Amino acid sequence: MSHSSIAFQKKSKEKAADRDHRQVINFNIGRYNASVPAGKKQFSNVSLARERAKNLKWKAMETLDQQLENFEALITGRGAKVIWCEDSKQAIDEIVAICKEKNCSTLVKSKSMVTEEIHLNKHLEAQGIESIETDLGEYIQQLDGETPYHIVTPAMHKSKADIARLFADKLGTDPNLSAEQLTLIARDRLRQKYAEAEVGVTGANFIIADIGGIAITENEGNARLSCSMPKTHIVIVGIEKMIPSMTDLALLWPLLATFGTGQRITSYSTIVTGPRQPGETDGPEEMYVILLDNGRTNMLANEKTREALYCIRCGACLNACPVYKNIGGHTYDTTYSGPIGSVITPHLKPMKEWKHLSHASSLCGNCTEVCAVRINLHELLLENRHEAQQQGYAPLAEKVAWKMWKTGMLKRRWMNMANGNIKTKVINSIAGAWTKDRSKLIFPKKSFNELWAERRKGL
Repeated sequence: MSHSSIAFQKKSKEKAADRDHRQVINFNIGRYNASVPAGKKQFSNVSLARERAKNLKWKAMETLDQQLENFEALITGRGAKVIWCEDSKQAIDEIVAICKEKNCSTLVKSKSMVTEEIHLNKHLEAQGIESIETDLGEYIQQLDGETPYHIVTPAMHKSKADIARLFADKLGTDPNLSAEQLTLIARDRLRQKYAEAEVGVTGANFIIADIGGIAITENEGNARLSCSMPKTHIVIVGIEKMIPSMTDLALLWPLLATFGTGQRITSYSTIVTGPRQPGETDGPEEMYVILLDNGRTNMLANEKTREALYCIRCGACLNACPVYKNIGGHTYDTTYSGPIGSVITPHLKPMKEWKHLSHASSLCGNCTEVCAVRINLHELLLENRHEAQQQGYAPLAEKVAWKMWKTGMLKRRWMNMANGNIKTKVINSIAGAWTKDRSKLIFPKKSFNELWAERRKGL
């Protein structure tokens, strides 16, 4: 059993028993569940909209090489520099090199899961560069020394009282401030950082092939400030964020907003196609776009798991997952949590170390039911389990158990020889982890097969 698996099981047990944590999460997810149905009303046929979005992402992934080359040609034609990075180390090295060239001491960063994936803040701080999160939720998490808890809502696990205490401890504010007052304090502090920063870093919700641009959608405006106020703008984005055309945003932006937060559309939606152009009065002097692989082409090459690259990071599957709602985002100990994280992490990282996440599911299918682009998440979780077994990563106990099951299932006589008492004893001894916190599994004295045979004799 891997270290990651042991840690996951330990944290899962602790969080599942934490009633205060569950109360906060259920409250916050409950508000989400209440707002999403209203957002869906903007679609005359939401199922058809989801299917069309899936087809758009299918097209993008099936022709990804062509789409990326077209994107690069167009955006470099307007003065941006495109950098291709195979892994997180290359991406970090490139960003650090740019920051050193610009004599950067302060960097502002908008919300970006890819920067969390490569642990950008930690590496910048090691170089003496102050990296400031400008999304309110991310800023809260940075103050507390924590990673994001949720793909869309980084501080979902914190109550207003928790945040007020955090601000009082870190910023010296009154611990009784309202949510609005706390927000204004964060705004004042962050606005000063925008003016000081030499470099701004953003992610991208989508990269657009036919115009050579990046699309960012947000509710606070921090991404716009991060990409426009500093003299240098760095975009870091996973290659799977590609979409074929700008017109696709008319479908994808509302879907992302509705399934992400229940809105019809987010407050700020921006398309950036390069640095400041001749005759323009604002915007960065230089723009760099880092296209990150970091394991994504491994998934692209796998026909069965390729579908996971369609994800638009709306976070709906996390809010629907009964496992996530009980154990929380930090238990996964990886950048992408919940069902989508359990699907993609074993491919972005070593399967042997992270295969356990694919078992962190009840396979209820609710994640698939709510996915904005209809990814068959529960089937992909099963596929991960299959691939882990095919690669020889199944533990010995599991191999023995399935061998015994197969042997018994292929010989009806052997199954009948083991009466209910024997089955009860054997199964409960094997399933100790299951019965530890649940009642024992009790089998009837006679199997259905035996009862059926007796009934047939009496006819």
